[in-house]
Amino acid sequence: MHDDCSVITKLILSAAEDARKETSGEAESPYTQKVEWPVSCTVGPGLEGAIACESSVGYVNGSKGLLIYRGYDIFDLCAHSTFEEVSYLLLHGNLPTAEQLETYQQKLVSYRYVPKTMRVLMGFPIEELNTMAALRLGTLFLRQKKTLIDQEAARPDIESAIGSDEDSIPMEIAPYGEPHAIYEFKRKASTAQADDAASPESCYHLISGVATIAAAIRRIRDGNMPIEPDPDLSHAGNFLYMLTGRRPTPVEERVMDIALILHADHGMNASTFACMVVASTLSDIYSSVDAGIGALNGPLHGGANELALRTLRSIGGVGNVKGWFEQARASKQKIMGFGHRVYKAYDPRARVLGPLSRHLAEGNPDIQPLFETARALECEVASTLGVEKKIFPNVDFFSGLVYTSMGIPPELFTPVFAVSRVSGWTARVLEYLENNRIFRPRAMYVGPFGKKYVPLEGRSDDEADEG
Repeated sequence: MHDDCSVITKLILSAAEDARKETSGEAESPYTQKVEWPVSCTVGPGLEGAIACESSVGYVNGSKGLLIYRGYDIFDLCAHSTFEEVSYLLLHGNLPTAEQLETYQQKLVSYRYVPKTMRVLMGFPIEELNTMAALRLGTLFLRQKKTLIDQEAARPDIESAIGSDEDSIPMEIAPYGEPHAIYEFKRKASTAQADDAASPESCYHLISGVATIAAAIRRIRDGNMPIEPDPDLSHAGNFLYMLTGRRPTPVEERVMDIALILHADHGMNASTFACMVVASTLSDIYSSVDAGIGALNGPLHGGANELALRTLRSIGGVGNVKGWFEQARASKQKIMGFGHRVYKAYDPRARVLGPLSRHLAEGNPDIQPLFETARALECEVASTLGVEKKIFPNVDFFSGLVYTSMGIPPELFTPVFAVSRVSGWTARVLEYLENNRIFRPRAMYVGPFGKKYVPLEGRSDDEADEG
C-alpha cells in the first residue's frame, strides 16, 4: 500500500473505534433469525416492515449503526479490503483466495471493454439526456450486445410457464381456496441459459460494463471521446481514469475504492427491491439491474448527495451556518444529508466518508471552505436534532464532497452510486433466485361498488369528475 494511503486506513480504524464505543449498549435487531413461513409482522404503507425474504448478503442495524456484508463489518472491509474483493464476497459468500481473486480481476478487466456497446451508445444524443437516463440506455445496449436474450431463439419455453392462477394467494378465494397459504417456490433458469438469465458471469459483465458506460457518458456529455480502460489499474482507479481523463493519485484511487465498497449493498432498499421483483419473474439479470437504475433515478432514493452539496454552497461559509440552521429549523426545512429511514445512530458510511472528505480537503482551496461549512453544520445538527430525534449525517452528506474533490461533477453522483450498487443488486438477485417465488403483494380496495355503466352520450361533466 502507498504510504499516503496508510493514513486513510488509520482514519477508518479510528472511526470504527468511535462507532463501537458510542453504540455498544444498543440492543441487537430482531431481524436476524430464520424465518418460519408464513411470518407475522406489522406492515405499513409501501410495505414498510414487511418480511419479503431471507438473506445472508447484507445486514443493517439502524440503532447500533452497523452495516454488515456477509458477516464482515463495513469498517474492516473499508480499512483492509478492495472493491474487487468485496464484490466477489457479495456474489459468492466468501472472500476470495489469491487464485480466485486473480481470476476474478482478470475477468473484470476483460469485461470493461465493451466496444460494440460504446458504438451504439455514441449513436444517440447522450448530451441531451440526463445521466441516469443515459445509464439505463447504456445498460440496455450492454444487454443486447452481451446476450442473446432478445433473439427469437432465446424466447422462454412456454411449456415451463406457470399459470397465472397458480401464483394467487389461496386464502383470497374462500371458500374455494385453502385455509392456509401454500407456497410454491421455483428454481432459477437452467444453466443452459445461464448467461442470459442469472449467473455470476452475467454479474461480472454488469459490474465492469456499467462502470465503463457511466464513465463514457460523462466524456460524451462533455464533447470528448470515451477513454479505453487501462488493464493495469484497479476497478476504482480505472473508473476514475475513464471518468476524468487522468490517472488518479494513489490516495484518490484508494478513496474511490472505499466509496465503492460503502455503496455496494444496503439491505432491501427501493432499488434492490425493484431488481428482485423483476428477477422473480425469471426475467434476465440485465433487465433487473435496469429496474434498479430506474428506481435509483427517483429523488427519494438517489440524488441526495447532490442536493447536500448544493446546500453547503448556498450557506456561504462557516460564519453563516448557525443562522442558516436556525432559520431552517424554524421553517421546518429538510436538511439534506441528515437523517435516515433505518439509522437512528450515526450512519457508519458517513463515519468513514467524513474523515476522508477532511483528508481530501486539506490544502484544496475549492473544497476546504465547503468541508468547514459541512463540519460546522454537522455539529449544529448533531447537538440538537441528534439529541432530540436521533438525526445524524447519512452517507449523502459527505459523499458529494469526496466526489467533488476527485473531479466528479454532481450530475455523476447518482451514476457512481449505481456503479457500486450493481454488485449488491446482482448478489441479492442470485441469492433470491435460488429459492424463487414471484413477488405478489396485495392492495386493499377502497373504491366503490355497484356503479352502473352510462353510455358515452349520456355522461355529464359531473359524472366524469367523479370518476
